[in-house]
Amino acid sequence: METLPNLRKELKQEYETTKKFFEVYPEGENDYQPHEKSMKLMPLATHIAEIFGWPDFMMQTEKLDFAAGDYQPTILHTKAQLIEKFEEDYEKSRKTLENIAEEDLNGRWTMNMGEVLLADFSKYEAMRHALNQITHHRAQLGVYYRLNDIQLPGSYGPSADNENF
Repeated sequence: METLPNLRKELKQEYETTKKFFEVYPEGENDYQPHEKSMKLMPLATHIAEIFGWPDFMMQTEKLDFAAGDYQPTILHTKAQLIEKFEEDYEKSRKTLENIAEEDLNGRWTMNMGEVLLADFSKYEAMRHALNQITHHRAQLGVYYRLNDIQLPGSYGPSADNENF
């Protein structure tokens, strides 16, 4: 079994699901946070959008070093900016996955905080981790929506807000 076609398919599926969540993003609620230790709504949504660009970033690099400033979070203010960032990052990764070979997934990719190794992955494992992060953070977004009485779109099936559930 080849892995690359499955990664392409899964990225597209996560894109389609996340798109439904971003379509109901509540303007004017950017600073909402359910707890003082929780991210605010817009930074959380932005982080999800950014993760769609990670497969491209991972194929262009061999590591991410937080201490070196390799990652600077994007600051967005509007739903339109969020959707634009999401579409751009998805498209970059989609194109990258269309233009690499199966063996390219075997390369190494690490995540560091200076000299401290946080993760050591094959590029495939790093991309799978990114897809898991999308799911994880989108679930958080769903909790934020629920707490604000925003109807949840279905993710891997209908939500309690879908008719005929």
